[in-house]
Amino acid sequence: MVVLWRLGLGRWVNLWPRVGGQVMVLVNVGRRTGLRRRTPLNYAIVDGDVYCTAGFGRISDWYKNVAKNPEVEVWLPEGWWAGTATDVSDSQSGLALLRQVLVGSGIASHLAGIHPRSVSDAELSRLTSEYRVLRIQRTEQLSRPGGPGDLMWVWPVATLVLGVLLALR
Repeated sequence: MVVLWRLGLGRWVNLWPRVGGQVMVLVNVGRRTGLRRRTPLNYAIVDGDVYCTAGFGRISDWYKNVAKNPEVEVWLPEGWWAGTATDVSDSQSGLALLRQVLVGSGIASHLAGIHPRSVSDAELSRLTSEYRVLRIQRTEQLSRPGGPGDLMWVWPVATLVLGVLLALR
């Protein structure tokens, strides 16, 4: 999924969100290595903020990284942003936000046995007791090397090579 984003196909990844879900890439810094880590995640945008969920809860590596360093980047179909992540799981609106992210995950939530449009709040709370919901407040639109589309140069090179091979044939 990350490679597709790097090839400039992020909008295509999100072409049919009811099925494939709304997919973004979260970029964070590894808590031990200090290296940039990229993780594709389902998301929802609510009141301008980006929300995602750690389905495996606090044991997710990317969640641990963000807990240590909340400064992140998000690659969205409409742009690339710097932001700050905050865990809002225990807030009053945490369950409703989780439901929005699960709706935004397309069939992925159904494959996990969760039907977010029809499940009751009590059942959703029970099924997702370990999940964590993060709010990413976008702070700055980014534009620099190393982001989504950094491998777009592959397309013209591949087209040229293919054209030459076809011409030689």
